[in-house]
Amino acid sequence: MASVLKAIRITFKYSLPVLFGYIPLGMAFGFLLRSAGYGPLWAFVMSVVIFGGTAQYLIVGLLSAGASVPQVALMTFLLHFRHIFYGVSTIPKFRGIGAVKWYLMFGLTDETYALIATEEVPKGLTKTQFYTALTALNHSYWIIGGVLGASLGSLININTKGMDFVMTALFTVLVVEQWKAHKIHLPAFLGFGVTIAALLVFGADNFLVPALIVITAVLLIIRPYLENKEARL
Repeated sequence: MASVLKAIRITFKYSLPVLFGYIPLGMAFGFLLRSAGYGPLWAFVMSVVIFGGTAQYLIVGLLSAGASVPQVALMTFLLHFRHIFYGVSTIPKFRGIGAVKWYLMFGLTDETYALIATEEVPKGLTKTQFYTALTALNHSYWIIGGVLGASLGSLININTKGMDFVMTALFTVLVVEQWKAHKIHLPAFLGFGVTIAALLVFGADNFLVPALIVITAVLLIIRPYLENKEARL
């Protein structure tokens, strides 16, 4: 128990950017869920079992429209297809972690991935302790936000328009931190360039998967060069 508390205490500061993003965004989800006729228990169960921000927003609309379970499952899969690419890049980091890797795979949100990819394991913790604590803390923030929103939704009337910009702001903070943490910025320029090119070629509705495929392929090809250059700096 003492080791668990130590891991949470040390990891907490790394999770603060996600805390300030997930609580208000989770509350917005809770408000929407409450307006669709579902209470805090639904918010808790969905946040624990699904833990997919965009997917949960989508599911609220699908539930309201009377969509079937297969339709919900298919839409959720397509929406989070990008996580396959995240998973490939985390294989080296999760190697040797043990059975807890299944929870880490489940809890690999965009924001958790950004922190795992950016932050070094702090002194005094193993990578198993750090990654598990980070994932669990971020998961708890989303659960708390969702339950709070669903609980308060029946008491106060809040206009949730524009609250999804919190996630954009959170991504911006994580990108800035990653830029400052690394001296080699070629991957960032590659990501920006390929994404813009894919947007122009495939359009706003279809650019994400092609961009991720190209970025992943190029990074795998130039990975030895990047590692050698990072080691020399």
